[in-house]
Amino acid sequence: MIARAPLSAGTAAAVLRGCCHSPVMGNKRPAPAPPAETGREQGLEWARFNPPDSPLGGVLILHGAGSRKENHYDVARQMTGAGLSAICFDQRGHGASDGPMDERLLDDVVSVAGLFGQLPIGLRGSSMGGFVALGAARAANATAVVAICPTTAAQFGEGVRAGRMGFEADPVAIASVLDRGEPEPPDVPVLLLHADGDEIVPVSRSRELAPLLTNSASRYIEVPGGHHRSLQHDPDFVSLSVKFLAKHIPT
Repeated sequence: MIARAPLSAGTAAAVLRGCCHSPVMGNKRPAPAPPAETGREQGLEWARFNPPDSPLGGVLILHGAGSRKENHYDVARQMTGAGLSAICFDQRGHGASDGPMDERLLDDVVSVAGLFGQLPIGLRGSSMGGFVALGAARAANATAVVAICPTTAAQFGEGVRAGRMGFEADPVAIASVLDRGEPEPPDVPVLLLHADGDEIVPVSRSRELAPLLTNSASRYIEVPGGHHRSLQHDPDFVSLSVKFLAKHIPT
């Protein structure tokens, strides 16, 4: 069943409560800690956070336009509390990675996901990162995806051509990917989150996407009010994302 009705954070928690077992105990969050590992893969800077014990799976965290990996360390740390290893990386044209962003934007996900080795993996992306997560999920063999207010190919391309995305990009190279249109949603559990007050990516995007989610474990949660960034780091919705991935990544 896909939940399509607008939900508060509390109601959203009820949607997943009971169906998503999580090893996280109570409300205690992992203490801030530096990455366990850092490195560079094909010109992409990455940082990895590991749980105390052998990980149940891996999560690749994809930031939005103009952001960088460090802005999502809080989410990565929460993933480790659920027994998951998490990698944040700077997409091309961002942070310490090479630029500009080009036709490799989806292939880069596959390359960095390879750092997890044989672990089953999930993807968690917001805005531009949500688009990339949905588009790369099949090639990366992701077993679950969380997409938060994912942008569209058309909006992404228009922003790149107009030079208003906040990062260095090659419009012609990116067009070779975006001109294919919207990525077909993967047939794995997808948690789709969107605030109906989003002023950058209209909520209509996720309303149109939700019926295309074919896996019976997929969920669409639409939250009243808010804005484009209100769900990305909200503790309740980060917790929902962690629980969803902890349930559906391990095979």
